[in-house]
Amino acid sequence: MPPADPAAAPEPVTDAHLHLWDLAASPYSWLAGAPAPLRRTVTIDDVREDLLGLGVARVVLVQADDTAEDTAHLQRTAAAIEADGRIPRADVVGWLPLTDPAAVADALADPSRTERLVGVRHLVHDEPDPGFLDRPEVARSLDLLAEAGLPLDVPDAFERHMDQVVRVAARHPELTVVLDHLGKPPLGDVAAMGRWREQFAAIAEAPNTVAKLSGLATSGDGVFMEAADHALSLIGPERLMIGSDWPIAPRALDLGSGFAPLLAQVRTWSPADVAAVTHGTAHRVYRRLGESSRAG
Repeated sequence: MPPADPAAAPEPVTDAHLHLWDLAASPYSWLAGAPAPLRRTVTIDDVREDLLGLGVARVVLVQADDTAEDTAHLQRTAAAIEADGRIPRADVVGWLPLTDPAAVADALADPSRTERLVGVRHLVHDEPDPGFLDRPEVARSLDLLAEAGLPLDVPDAFERHMDQVVRVAARHPELTVVLDHLGKPPLGDVAAMGRWREQFAAIAEAPNTVAKLSGLATSGDGVFMEAADHALSLIGPERLMIGSDWPIAPRALDLGSGFAPLLAQVRTWSPADVAAVTHGTAHRVYRRLGESSRAG
């Protein structure tokens, strides 16, 4: 298909992976090992104008701590973003206690816990148990997510999570499993990229998986163009969505150093592919409880 017409009005963008955190709301213990510029509270005011400049009309705020407090902070923040009006829609991929199915059921029945919730994530790479996603009690919680229509985001810090995505998708065919950051392909490492391609191909074969084009500028050598094109050809635009992973970027808190060039790459694709990847897939996958995929 021909590439998008650069003279045409750009498609609206959903940033499907934006982080905002408040050091007064939750511990964020992982920040102790993060670059110094990230060890501060980050708010929508730090990035709103840059997002608008790239055509972002919706943001999905993604949890950065495995606490109810962090998720509640994101829900309040999303409500404030919408009230401001410049970015019309804001949603949350939050945290739920997946090791406690009864608590998950209670949370899903509580409107205050599910307000603007469109997905669930757990920082599995910080878990002492490498088989966290394979635990039977977690499996019962994932069944509850599937029944509610909420997808599971899977972080990407270790190669083992790629295989776990395949297993989880097979065990829970009604659950949408979202692979964050394409599983962090080891860009620039020829041998390791071969393994990533094999694992990503296995994920693409599972029809209930979706992948995010996000976080690639901080993966390996950061030269992401070939990997992005490969992901598109393998999993297709209807199962691919774009996200900034802000404020984590080659230059911390700099949207232009990671997201802008990735979005520019996507905008060279065909018009149909651009529409799906920039907002269509996220529109279908990230829905609030009870919201039709046709909702605006």
